[in-house]
Amino acid sequence: MSIDLFEFIKPFLFWGIFIIVLFAILGVLVDWKFPKRREYQYKKKIIMTASEQECFKILLALVGARYDVFPQIHLATILDHKVLGQNWFGAFRHIDEKSVDFVLCDKISFLPQLAIELDDKSHERPDRQERDVVVNHILNGAEIPILHIKTPELQDLESVRTKIQNALTGNN
Repeated sequence: MSIDLFEFIKPFLFWGIFIIVLFAILGVLVDWKFPKRREYQYKKKIIMTASEQECFKILLALVGARYDVFPQIHLATILDHKVLGQNWFGAFRHIDEKSVDFVLCDKISFLPQLAIELDDKSHERPDRQERDVVVNHILNGAEIPILHIKTPELQDLESVRTKIQNALTGNN
């Protein structure tokens, strides 16, 4: 009577694989239910480029008495995505990773009055131009005007002041 070695090992192989898979699943479930505290490291960074810092100071000088100026604002901070009749998660994901360089807010209500993008050389890239079209569309739909200022325009303060006033009053 000859026993085939594979036939002899087959039940042990099946149960061995079954036990390994079972422990793997249990390990994932335990890790999911009781996640380990992970220690990440962070370091501070400059939140604005030199051009953005210059623009921020100019905006404070031009409109700081009337508006609060906030830099680096994510759209999810100034837009409510929970609009009746739409997929809230999808709407949030659509704006979640997008931001604008500056937002002027009313000093009393803190409602956003104007979004400002400082258009440096990065805005010449096709992917950035596509992103700008999307952000412009989103903000226009939410009735928040958006003003694009090219970096060299910062040298003419009166021109910047006029552009801001026109954008705020709808006279673009």
